[in-house]
Amino acid sequence: MTFTAKQIAAFLKGEIVGNPEVEVSNFSKIEEGKAGTITFLANPKYTPYIYKTEADIVLVNNDFEPEKPIRATLIKVPNAYAALASLMEMVNKSIPRKSGIDTMSFVAPTAKIGEQVYVGTFAYIGDYVEIGDDSKIYPQSYIGENVKIGKNTIIYPGVKIYHGCAIGDNCIIHSGAVIGADGFGFSKEEEVYHKIPQLGNVLIEDDVEIGANTAIDRAVMGSTVIRRGVKLDNLIQIAHNCEIGEHTAMAAQVGIAGSTKIGENCVFGGQVGIGGHITIGKNSRIGAQSGIISNTEEGSEVIGSPAMPVKSFFRSSILLPKLPDMYRQLNALEKELLELKKKLAAGD
Repeated sequence: MTFTAKQIAAFLKGEIVGNPEVEVSNFSKIEEGKAGTITFLANPKYTPYIYKTEADIVLVNNDFEPEKPIRATLIKVPNAYAALASLMEMVNKSIPRKSGIDTMSFVAPTAKIGEQVYVGTFAYIGDYVEIGDDSKIYPQSYIGENVKIGKNTIIYPGVKIYHGCAIGDNCIIHSGAVIGADGFGFSKEEEVYHKIPQLGNVLIEDDVEIGANTAIDRAVMGSTVIRRGVKLDNLIQIAHNCEIGEHTAMAAQVGIAGSTKIGENCVFGGQVGIGGHITIGKNSRIGAQSGIISNTEEGSEVIGSPAMPVKSFFRSSILLPKLPDMYRQLNALEKELLELKKKLAAGD
């Protein structure tokens, strides 16, 4: 599918600088731009590439002013990155969508399947499942009994959703994710661990995206809850009875222990570990590889393990390389002090 700069600018409500009739049919990164593609410039460190990219159209922010001639046609918009996302979403929606139930899938007679739903080869849809209109269940997915899936939700290949869980509208769950497995619940009696039945479920609200091989455990009782708009990366573990607040985002390999409550609009870097039965205040920012063992206040910005305020962490980081020298100096001072005490004692 081919678009002119004029058509793209009209869609984005942007300003053209250059040839409005130039055509593109694909996207590219600015440093790898090729003829016939559109790219973007949002991060200033990539500015040198705009003067040599082979891409024919570049989306730039309104305040961008070139320092030398640029071959490509520019389209100025308020936010180049957001404009690119809108453009890619428009192209994505134009791709033909799968629908229909493959003859080699299994759909229980008691399941309720909405209109324009796709169920792929070897997918399993259990008893009393409800799937909303325009949703897609890709091959080799497992949807357990009494699961409810909303409208326009995508379940990619190999996803496993255990019984009784609920998924909202406009969600995306990527391959290998497991929703509703038992939480890590055991009681120890002498040397023996006794399993505690996990009788709750997982509730995922609308507009949530869950990355590949992420696991969200069902609650002991009640629900493990993922609120509206949450974005989870690959390889994340969310334990039983947790609650993740609206529009919170987590990078890969975050691990959250049981019964922890995460506020809305939080951001977690990769490999963050959160202890159990604590509360993370809304609008918190948790740096990569942080370890959180106690409650954080609203708007906290912490990093490190155990975590500390960002400014304190960086001050401490400056001191760490100096610790070996400081240790040697301390030992030397201690020896000098002992020698001085001996001399003073001898003089007495």
